Amino acid sequence: MKKELLALTVMTLSTVSSLAQAKQDVCVFDLLGKAGESYKMMEEWALASKAWNSDVRLISYQNEELADKDFKARKCDAVYMTTMRSRTYNKFAGSVDALGGVPSNAIAHKAIVYVLDKRNIKRLRSNIDGVEYEVGGIGQIGPAYIFVKDRSINTIEKGAGRKFAVLEYDKAQIAMVKRVGAIPVPSDISDFVAKFNKGQVDMVGAPAYAFKPLEMEKGLGANGAMFNFPVLNVTADLIFNMEKFPENFGTQSRAWFIKQLPRQFITVKRLEDGIPSKYRMVLSKEEKEKYQKLLREGRIELTKQGVYDATMMSVLKKARCSVDRTNFECSIGGE
Repeated sequence: MKKELLALTVMTLSTVSSLAQAKQDVCVFDLLGKAGESYKMMEEWALASKAWNSDVRLISYQNEELADKDFKARKCDAVYMTTMRSRTYNKFAGSVDALGGVPSNAIAHKAIVYVLDKRNIKRLRSNIDGVEYEVGGIGQIGPAYIFVKDRSINTIEKGAGRKFAVLEYDKAQIAMVKRVGAIPVPSDISDFVAKFNKGQVDMVGAPAYAFKPLEMEKGLGANGAMFNFPVLNVTADLIFNMEKFPENFGTQSRAWFIKQLPRQFITVKRLEDGIPSKYRMVLSKEEKEKYQKLLREGRIELTKQGVYDATMMSVLKKARCSVDRTNFECSIGGE
């Protein structure tokens, strides 16, 4: 009995030791590569992770689809990419960027902190084709706004029949574009703004993060504009293969991500302030409410279709109403 106990102890210590010494490759998507804010943040995360018995090596990707493919092919042990794409690994966390669900930074902060709370650990884990995945963090990229090449398109209705660049893997975007009568043009995150700049599409949704580095002023020209109304809040998820990382790694990683949120929101504000005011198309209160209703109807339908997580939709509504109790939706059901 003593020999068996000793053997078991040696095996356990050996397993822990091998995990502590093993190197983990993490694919990091950032439109700007190693020069981007997301990649720089992940460099700090990698350094911090040494204290969690990890030895991380970051691999930079400017092509998000390739980063995801390499993760699926086990070339990476974890991947950091937009929540819209990572939703296939975890619908709960992947629904935090639901269309119209997070209209302000205050609500975004509440939502992200809630998702990463230790009480949600079961919801943050999933098993896909026999592989155990876990969400190790959520990073804030910023609200996405609609950019139009012609400011005469000053309402969503006037976008009917116009071409709108959408991420081909995001069913939510495609559904909403069709809902307003616009023509969805399948794109990837690496070329959706390029299509706008080249005049291949009339409209595109993008965060301030993309404005300067992707030279969106080229697409806006002299007549373009930006609807000063966020249609969704763009985030990025860290998804990792649980068998490749030490026990309790996810809890420590998520706690680290939460601590980064305040400065991430400062960065978002700096980037948004960098968009020239001449492009901003300020919507009336009535127009904003109309768009809120349109997005709400879309979210409810997409949740019924299984695209969004119903629990997360309820959480986001509570967050919105805790910040703005006078909002029309706070007195009605449906989410």
